[in-house]
Amino acid sequence: MENIKIGIQKSGRLHDQSIDILKRCGISIDNGKDQLKAASPNFPLEIYYLRNGDIPQYLKDGVVDAAIIGENLLIEKAPKITYVMKLGFSKCRVSLAIPKEKAYNGISDFDGQRIATSYPNTVNQFLKKHHINADIHIINGSVEIAPNIGLADGICDIVSTGSTLFKNNLKEVETLLISEAVLATSPNISADNKAILDKLCFRLDAVLKAKNSKYILMNVPNDKIDHVIQLLPGMKSPTVMPLVEKNWSSVHTVINENDFWSVIDQLKQAGAEGILVAPIEKMIL
Repeated sequence: MENIKIGIQKSGRLHDQSIDILKRCGISIDNGKDQLKAASPNFPLEIYYLRNGDIPQYLKDGVVDAAIIGENLLIEKAPKITYVMKLGFSKCRVSLAIPKEKAYNGISDFDGQRIATSYPNTVNQFLKKHHINADIHIINGSVEIAPNIGLADGICDIVSTGSTLFKNNLKEVETLLISEAVLATSPNISADNKAILDKLCFRLDAVLKAKNSKYILMNVPNDKIDHVIQLLPGMKSPTVMPLVEKNWSSVHTVINENDFWSVIDQLKQAGAEGILVAPIEKMIL
């Protein structure tokens, strides 16, 4: 069977998180030091370790069949390349920032200004949408230093926590887009490799669903079970099993992590006791 070729970042946080999610999908990776590619012994897949900025071109050319890449980079360098799913990590924003001491009255403040960025296409599209004319300086290194050395009046760069902006005396004033890691596909992927990719997506979906869910077990008086079940926003139907203690049952269900605390409070008020919460490794619906 032919192997599907997956591109990932050669090093850095996105690299580590990409390898981690593949391993959670049960995919082993024979990864030797300084290898440019590595094969999986238990899944028809080869990993290509690439410079982050080169991945969009490799997707366009069909050198790799798919890639784990930041959506922001895909939009900047290959907007016509599609992705099949978002992966829930490496979340960030592409934002405009200016010196802290500078007042900000709105996007029109950038008219006639100099903006340093590694995302010229994204910035130009945003400015065009708002009818702003600005001078774009393309920088492929530390963009944040540009205002401090007089190269630019503001910058556009990725922002995660904002700590880098803070250290460089900058403040975020406009968000151009929200980004996270995605699984993108080459337009040249073969039908056979598309079938392999679908199997990988099935595993990824199970891992991501589990990550965002909690398994809950609780003891409930039998006369309050109907009320408790009405409060549960989880799967199709909870499991109800009688306990040795008379007139009590154990109720099992799955809820979304975002609903966790509000649901727990309601369940306690409804009479649930001995509530146990457990992580889920995989979830297949």
